[in-house]
Amino acid sequence: MTTSTPLTTPKVKKANKFTLFCIVSVMAMIVFLAVFWTLKLTEEPAVSAISRDGVVTEIQKMARLNTVAFGVDTVITAQKEGNWYKLWQDEQKGLFVARGRVLAGVDLGKITADNVQVTFDPQTDPKVAPHANITVTLPPSQVFEVFLDDMQVYDWKTGLFGVVDNDPEILNQAQISAKAEVLKKACQGDIMTLATDNATEQIKGLFALTGATVVVNGDVGACRV
Repeated sequence: MTTSTPLTTPKVKKANKFTLFCIVSVMAMIVFLAVFWTLKLTEEPAVSAISRDGVVTEIQKMARLNTVAFGVDTVITAQKEGNWYKLWQDEQKGLFVARGRVLAGVDLGKITADNVQVTFDPQTDPKVAPHANITVTLPPSQVFEVFLDDMQVYDWKTGLFGVVDNDPEILNQAQISAKAEVLKKACQGDIMTLATDNATEQIKGLFALTGATVVVNGDVGACRV
């Protein structure tokens, strides 16, 4: 008796291929989901780009921050006493009108890590960087420079009969007195407080785009060169 092997019909072959395709697709989907959830669970929370060292570096780049230029006009008198043995012919007196400026600000090169504090609010959403709070304590404001932009002679008297040449020492004395007077008037105009306030606002503006809350503590320095 002869047995015959059943032939595989085209319909059976198509069914087997479809089943295999479904199995492979399901396995691929399982692998994809497993990888996706693994990555999601191990995802690190967002970290803020603001750091204490970074804040210090950005402030130090501003170096000597001139925050105010105070202009002053003043009248100066300079005088040289005459000697009796020269019959007071060497007596001189000058009247000058001086215009000057005082530059003041804050030397941010003195900023160190001790002057900067950076804290972060509690992080509620891992995808969002925590909100930063920056506190900066500035060095005292200081006078950087006193300039005489112009000084004109209003009157200059020499000797009893005006026959003696102008003494350069009178002009030198007038320049020294003019600088001192320009600084004095700038101090009376509260230049040091202005310098501190302006520096405070500029530091706040430096970090405005970061979205951080910035607190700047200024210090009014002594008004002297």
